[in-house]
Amino acid sequence: MTTPATEQDAYESRLPNPVPLFPELASIGADMEKASRNAGIPRATVGLVQLRAGQIVGSTYHSVRQAGLLRRAGEPEERITAVATWQDAPYFTAAERVALELVEAVLTPNPSGERVPDELYAKAAAHYEEKELWALTMAISQICFFIPVALIAKPIPGRPPGQNYSR
Repeated sequence: MTTPATEQDAYESRLPNPVPLFPELASIGADMEKASRNAGIPRATVGLVQLRAGQIVGSTYHSVRQAGLLRRAGEPEERITAVATWQDAPYFTAAERVALELVEAVLTPNPSGERVPDELYAKAAAHYEEKELWALTMAISQICFFIPVALIAKPIPGRPPGQNYSR
């Protein structure tokens, strides 16, 4: 569901598009995405992980963007909707569950210890080879790189990159 045009048209970003100010940002984002795709991790897994990251940090921009990318890739609505409650949802593979658990561990403080304990790493290593684990790490890094952009600059949700800033 998209925001009605009148509301979305009135929505303004806090900051202008950063690419004219920092042209290297476009290649950084593209290179990070390329790294995450070069190890054989399903694109759906990357999208699910990045959607969960947007949800955890409360980023409407990232949540809307990642959900839209998953829809365009043909992911069923049940899987997209259930990412927020993945722990008890029947729509995910064991490997996807570990990837979602990993992004939650990275983005959620653990007052009783390490964010990514050895047990979680072992679970991830049971599903992913080293290169795949690095690709998953790069996918998490990519979304984490852009989280401050979304939370501080507030690009307009639902608009494609390059058209998601009002000034």
